[in-house]
Amino acid sequence: MELFLLQFLLVLLGLGFIFFNIIEPIYVFFYNKPIVVHWHLFPIRISDEQRNILTQNFPFYNKLSPSKKRYFEHRINKFVDKYEFIGHEIEITDEILVLISGTYVMLTFGMRNYLSDLFQKILIYPTVYYSTLNELYHKGEFNPRMKTVVFSWEDFLSGHGVATDNINLGLHEFTHVMHFHCLKSRDVNAAIFQDEYAEIVAIYTSPELIQQINDKAYFRLYAYENQFEFISVLLEHFFESPNDFKTIHPQLYTHVKRMINFNENYFI
Repeated sequence: MELFLLQFLLVLLGLGFIFFNIIEPIYVFFYNKPIVVHWHLFPIRISDEQRNILTQNFPFYNKLSPSKKRYFEHRINKFVDKYEFIGHEIEITDEILVLISGTYVMLTFGMRNYLSDLFQKILIYPTVYYSTLNELYHKGEFNPRMKTVVFSWEDFLSGHGVATDNINLGLHEFTHVMHFHCLKSRDVNAAIFQDEYAEIVAIYTSPELIQQINDKAYFRLYAYENQFEFISVLLEHFFESPNDFKTIHPQLYTHVKRMINFNENYFI
């Protein structure tokens, strides 16, 4: 019996090696996306109270198919379990947990390996906070050296609450996290991200192309600070005004869609 189990495990390991190292790379080459993203055998549900917060605040979640809603909730649970939420003169509530984790899960929903080890803590201030590092007030930041993501809750809510102004602090800072994660990782989604990112950087570093983009005045001026801020602003627009984005900048829209493996079939 033990020999049979050992042989069975070896077969599974062999099949897994073939799938992830031979079959999937070929598939990615032709289709530019992984074969499998969501494969939670027993997805963990969130509480009824948390689900009410989710349905009231995330049209993205509400449009998902029933099975994908279960995966979305499972990922929220995994996110909350992995990272430490710290309130600075503010209590950590279910609203804070669900809105912050839901924003991250929405951004990374097309990625198989979505949790990052580049941060460990999420620090919440009630409003803008003073940074002794550069002696300026901040609304949010990702500090990889301290492995911390920081938010002003007032500004997080403001960005989340207005769904069409293309300013979303949570999406912006978590895009920085995803960006750094994918540049350091070697998994399939990171490889796709890097390829599409290179295409976007080629556009960004072309004076003629970036001037054409700037002339259309769709992205706010902060997008042109550097290529890292450009990517974060693109993701804010992608989720907040996707139809406008697709119409005004179809090429950039396609690169972003591929970059995060955004799949409209999740909504069927």
